[in-house]
Amino acid sequence: VQLQASGGGLVQVGGSLRLSCVAPGNIFSRNAAQWYRQAPGKQRSFVAIVSRTGTTEYADSVVGRFTISRDDAENTVYLQMNNLKPEDTAVYYCAIGLTFGQGTLVTVSS
Repeated sequence: VQLQASGGGLVQVGGSLRLSCVAPGNIFSRNAAQWYRQAPGKQRSFVAIVSRTGTTEYADSVVGRFTISRDDAENTVYLQMNNLKPEDTAVYYCAIGLTFGQGTLVTVSS
């Protein structure tokens, strides 16, 4: 199963990025969608989740700044990231059910 995340890049403190992740339809519609991140030298950690019905939950560190959403017609999950901070620098991974995709690097410069 191939999950393709995109949208990472270099951004200044306070800037915004939107990450996207496209999944095969047969797994996307039946599962919650999540974003995780792994900062340099740290373990992968939970960022956000959106259920099949649209219920969302966030890590405390991103509440009020990040928004997760899903488009079932496009089999895509998004992560809108606003007011980015240097500590948000990480490789971001999407996950559909138990399947993780390739990461996309987000670098926030101060």
